[in-house]
Amino acid sequence: MIDEHAKEFLHGELRDLRAAVVWKLDGLPEYDVRRPLTTTGTNLLGLVKHLALYESRYFGEVFGRPFPEVLPPWDDLEARGTDMWATEDETREEIIGRYRRVWEHSDATIVALAIDAPGEVPWWPTPTVTLFDILVHMLSETSRHAGHADILREQLDGSIGTIPRRANSQPDAAFWESRRLEIERVARAAGAGAE
Repeated sequence: MIDEHAKEFLHGELRDLRAAVVWKLDGLPEYDVRRPLTTTGTNLLGLVKHLALYESRYFGEVFGRPFPEVLPPWDDLEARGTDMWATEDETREEIIGRYRRVWEHSDATIVALAIDAPGEVPWWPTPTVTLFDILVHMLSETSRHAGHADILREQLDGSIGTIPRRANSQPDAAFWESRRLEIERVARAAGAGAE
């Protein structure tokens, strides 16, 4: 049986990742948090909006504890994909505020339920789940998008780090340029040797 320690550990990791994702927006102008930085349009504010929607579903609807604010239902095909970017009318503050309210709602669900509490994910092939399953799933989902946010932020201004207290302890730009050039040299040499 999975105990309370596992629940607390997973919950703590999720809390840290949530904070890291939001922190990646700090200090950036509005354009930079919204602009598409990949061919599919991935952007920092869209990642936050997406995580808010999915976390609200997984720790809300799945356990019969719906998030109290109106969000598109999981089976709304017309809304699919719109959670990955912010409209002109949505503000950064609204989206981050919603994500923080989702955290509070999710945290209440996590605290209130036993780790083996049953839930139902209608959009999964095997819909019967436990709180443990959803904690692991959301930890994985949030980790994945935190990694995307790391790369997007680095691409924008060179800022790296996973938590604020470590941001200033990173090597300087000259170190990273030297490292990048060395990796480029090795990649070219390996590519030439493979031909």
